[in-house]
Amino acid sequence: MWLITTLIAAIAVTAVYIAVPNPKKYKLHWLCLMLWGSSLMILIDHIYGFAEEGGEFLEYTTDGLITNATVLGIAMLIPVFTIWEIAVLYDKIKSGR
Repeated sequence: MWLITTLIAAIAVTAVYIAVPNPKKYKLHWLCLMLWGSSLMILIDHIYGFAEEGGEFLEYTTDGLITNATVLGIAMLIPVFTIWEIAVLYDKIKSGR
């Protein structure tokens, strides 16, 4: 499910990127790149794990600290949005806006 969660976020941010008149102002291209890159990495991990171990392609539970896969997907998105927000704030401070 963390693959689905990340894909939904990537699609939503891409839609916002297309809809916003000036997406470079908010550095949405960075956020899109981070989310699509994460989605691709997770997809490759799922394909490799499915091919090697078999079993389910999409898992609903995990064996880690976070047992719910949806919550894990949301937890994986928090650092991405945090890094993007820091980049936007840094750019605003640097440009003096």
